[in-house]
Amino acid sequence: MTVLPALAWLSLVIWVVLLLGRSRFWRMDLVLPRAEPAEADEWPEVTAVIPARDEAEILPATLPSVLAQRYPGTFSVILVDDASSDGTGEVATRLAAQTRREQERHAALAEPGPQEEGPHPAPEPVPLRILRGSGPPEGWAGKVAAMDLGVQAVAPTSRYVLFTDSDIAHPPDSVLRLVRFAESGRWDLVSLMVRLNTGSIAERMIVPAFVFSFFQLYPPARVSKPGARTAAAAGGCMLVRREALEHAGGLAGIASARIDDVALGALLKRSGGRTWLGVTRSVRSMRPYPRLADLWDMIARSAYTQLRYNPLLLVGTVLGLVLTYVVPPVLGIGGIVAGAWLAAVPSLSAWVLMSASYVPVLRLYGLKALRAPLLPLVMVLYGAMTVDSARRHRQGRGGSWKGRVIAAGRPGQPVEQQADEMAE
Repeated sequence: MTVLPALAWLSLVIWVVLLLGRSRFWRMDLVLPRAEPAEADEWPEVTAVIPARDEAEILPATLPSVLAQRYPGTFSVILVDDASSDGTGEVATRLAAQTRREQERHAALAEPGPQEEGPHPAPEPVPLRILRGSGPPEGWAGKVAAMDLGVQAVAPTSRYVLFTDSDIAHPPDSVLRLVRFAESGRWDLVSLMVRLNTGSIAERMIVPAFVFSFFQLYPPARVSKPGARTAAAAGGCMLVRREALEHAGGLAGIASARIDDVALGALLKRSGGRTWLGVTRSVRSMRPYPRLADLWDMIARSAYTQLRYNPLLLVGTVLGLVLTYVVPPVLGIGGIVAGAWLAAVPSLSAWVLMSASYVPVLRLYGLKALRAPLLPLVMVLYGAMTVDSARRHRQGRGGSWKGRVIAAGRPGQPVEQQADEMAE
């Protein structure tokens, strides 16, 4: 067998192994059950912690949705203003007052029931506390430090902490559904891959492939299996049992983590916590990435971090992408043109399997299945972004985010390394 047919067959074997041995990672039906009317039982207290740095522009699209939660138990919000320079804290205060006024207006306009007199009472406002951070201490990543500042302010009576990003909008029953699911399954971490923006051409091209790659690396079925080593979470929406977080040593255990969600999932699972990862159509990121350059910067910030700043892992990743995604279409089409069917047949078969596994993600985002065969082109871009991430790191520009340039961690930092190892 010559080299090209051997590569073609190896690519097909890779896709067969992925589809049979990665716990059906392509499934996009792992969602929370719909929220039924809340029973009169006692509901645990929940505190949302929102780290925010220079987010004054996006908070009006997201914070009111958190403050308008219809949760039958005690619920409060802590927003950590991480040394912002754009008035993030002041905007949050104004939005809290505005949300309260709108709730009162809707209650006044609502028609009373048959046994009621006068207008409906306004719902109890969700308390909002704003903490002002001064930036991360030495050895801490900025977001983790802000999250920890919020956790330290959580009341001892709160059973759950909801970590949600400042660009995430929630439906009114979001906290109710998360808590009901966590309580019914005794989960210590319930995390949702939020629905990302696909409004622009660049987003529709890049975002579904990002979700596909994430679940390929961290199959939800393995994340949710207590005996499996795979651990992860999706940082936009993470409901954590506070007792489990304390048992794991708190966020100090992931202080330097640049990919905080995966590190948190690994931390909790390693300490015996039960973790669950799924998808959602209703919890949404409102942050737009209208240009390819915006998405490129977002991915290049952390791509080399995932490889632990290791050049050998970078080379292996690029070669893996070529063998898995580039070989099938190139040798498939080239084999047909040259009449080399021994290379064309396995390559085209691998391309078909790849495309079929990508369709559920496209459907999740309301995109046509005809886009699926174009996945190899997107993965070539991902390879280029990863290489560019390494280039930026060597130039001292790795991890730049809102005025902060994050220095690379030392090879073998415990939490980051363990998180990668737990991905198997």
